[in-house]
Amino acid sequence: MKRLGLLGWLLVAVLSMGAAADPSERLADPVLEARAKALFPQIRCMVCQNESIDDSQADLAADLRKIVREEVAAGRSDTEVRTYLVQRYGEYVMLKPAFSLTNAALWVTPFAIVFLGLFAFFGLKRSSLAQDQETALTPAEQALLTKLQASEAE
Repeated sequence: MKRLGLLGWLLVAVLSMGAAADPSERLADPVLEARAKALFPQIRCMVCQNESIDDSQADLAADLRKIVREEVAAGRSDTEVRTYLVQRYGEYVMLKPAFSLTNAALWVTPFAIVFLGLFAFFGLKRSSLAQDQETALTPAEQALLTKLQASEAE
């Protein structure tokens, strides 16, 4: 039984090695390759949308991994690599976009709309209550109305 379990784990290990990146794509310097691999989970695969290029098997993800490796090999810093990708593909290429006024507006707008809607609703409700109070008859008007209704009934 233990042999079967060991054989299963060995099979999983071999299959995992087959799923790894092509060795020809990897950088020769392990430090640079580690830097590139650290950047992969931060970059969105534009085809898969919510997967990083590290997790994606799409051709575009492979191209993005190649670009990241080229930029790292060229001596660019992590920030410069991210900036280059954002300039080339737009802010959407980053899984966690940087804070900007545009992003803040996208996050705040729905809450602002709900707040304004509630403000308008309660404002209209308050004004309708005020109108109801204004249209209520005073005791003198009520007495006069009752007297008029009594005289009509006779």
